[in-house]
Amino acid sequence: MGNGSQGAGRFHPRLLREPDPLPTAIHRTAMRLFREYMLVGGMPKPVADYAARHDFTEVDRDKRRILDLYRRDAARFARSYESKVISVFDEIPEQLSKHEKRFRFASLGAQARRREHEDAFFWLSDARITNNCYNSTDPHTDLKLDRNHSTVKCYMADTSLLVGHAFHKGRSEGSVNSVYKDILFVKLELNEGMLTENVVALQLRACGHDLFFYSSNDRQNSAKTMELDFLIPAPYANTNLRVRVSPIEVESTRRYGTKSLDKSKKQFGTRVGSQYVIHPKGLGRQEDRIYLPLYMAHCL
Repeated sequence: MGNGSQGAGRFHPRLLREPDPLPTAIHRTAMRLFREYMLVGGMPKPVADYAARHDFTEVDRDKRRILDLYRRDAARFARSYESKVISVFDEIPEQLSKHEKRFRFASLGAQARRREHEDAFFWLSDARITNNCYNSTDPHTDLKLDRNHSTVKCYMADTSLLVGHAFHKGRSEGSVNSVYKDILFVKLELNEGMLTENVVALQLRACGHDLFFYSSNDRQNSAKTMELDFLIPAPYANTNLRVRVSPIEVESTRRYGTKSLDKSKKQFGTRVGSQYVIHPKGLGRQEDRIYLPLYMAHCL
């Protein structure tokens, strides 16, 4: 997939001086089709089955087979630490369903330690099953220099498999199609943030970006407490397209606040370039802040 520098510069903010969003009806269609993609994914068998029948039941069976294959591959190839790989893999949906989405090693057992599971995270990422996202503790254009390996989010490399991984328990096969349709048409109460962050991580990674976020909890100074979902290096129009850090917030609902994004410019000053909000609504811009619909995250 390459490194983060290859993805930088795909999307120039100066192209959005007068953003022209899609008409509402077309935007809604694009969002529905994108949600369909989130549920079906890109694996050949699920795609072929859905294209033939437009029914999620067989799609879900296909995905369960793939998830089982991942577990068998771990048992076969992750010699001497296969149990750690499988325990990390099985914990992913629960970890991503939390508000902060950071992987809590204590969930693997009272005595679990990060150092003991580093090989498991590397194996899953190297096998293209997951995408690891690390906390950059002092963001600047070379985000790797301040990467904190102990604070990681572990996203699935296929969002549709995350859906299958998260929602198959307790569901009868006969109810699968209706459950998927409820998710598709936003009629089912679930943690949408888990799916939207995961699919944005997938798009950023596919464009060549390494994945970083920023998290700080300062009890003495609330102005420094913030959670930025992603950070990428990107050209900034106000510096003649010199690269700056672009913070990204991912929003799963139409009503939201952007406190962390508001704080980031004050905290990091000239290091910060364009800011991005990726949300269910249409394309827009307010000064240095660009609003992108979910299906445009791949443009960054």
